[in-house]
Amino acid sequence: MNTDILIELRNLTRLYGDLAAVNQVSFSVPRGQILGYLGPNGAGKTTTVKMLTGIIHPTDGSARICGFDIQKDSLEVKRRIGYVPESGAVYQSLSPLEYLMVIGRLYHIPDQAISRRIDEFATFFQIGDHLSMRMTGFSKGMKQKVVIAAALLHNPEVLFLDEPLNGLDANTALQIKKLLRELSAAGKTIFYCSHILDVVENLCDRVIIVNKGRVTADGSVKNLKEMTQRSSLEDVFADLTLEGDQTEMIRAISSQLVLPKRDTGDEQP
Repeated sequence: MNTDILIELRNLTRLYGDLAAVNQVSFSVPRGQILGYLGPNGAGKTTTVKMLTGIIHPTDGSARICGFDIQKDSLEVKRRIGYVPESGAVYQSLSPLEYLMVIGRLYHIPDQAISRRIDEFATFFQIGDHLSMRMTGFSKGMKQKVVIAAALLHNPEVLFLDEPLNGLDANTALQIKKLLRELSAAGKTIFYCSHILDVVENLCDRVIIVNKGRVTADGSVKNLKEMTQRSSLEDVFADLTLEGDQTEMIRAISSQLVLPKRDTGDEQP
């Protein structure tokens, strides 16, 4: 077993009837790398993450996390990963303190250690005054802070993040990006899904672009720019995922949306 490879996919496939949401995808991610996993809606990003985190089973192929098979050793995999889902769901009837205590105990962390880590996250996210409040009235950003804290609570080796900055204010998002770089430097592997391409461009060591269930590009942002002769990841993404030139369509749509000039009454009869 190669201990420097923390995520490994081999022909991973997921079918929904005749539709291949993920179609024979293969790649590996080494320790300490931040991987940006990109694709248009319906490309298979979230389906890939759900298979790797054990939420759904593959139709075919295999994957290993930290050397453990995602199907045969699913509990061992879950012990070693943290997951921030796109939905950012929490048990809203609980307070952050209660919710994080439950999560910590599920991972068999001693209560004293859970309390210490909760205090650290409360300080980092500036939610100390809200720890004992029910989350029913929390904003999306406040809930997202709790979800991220829950994913990090047990000090996982691999982090799966699906739109982790959803709802966060600019300052918190900046601190999260700094934290992810620190975790990467400490040897954590981070699997980062997002539609915010400028964040991916500045944060990720490597980018994989998927389209229609297949990998269409894999490399550093610099390499992908050179390959497509484009100046930004946004342009690279458009080149590899858009079918045909959309310019004329955009012009046609915009021409129908132009508002008529307001009558100022200055025109002469």
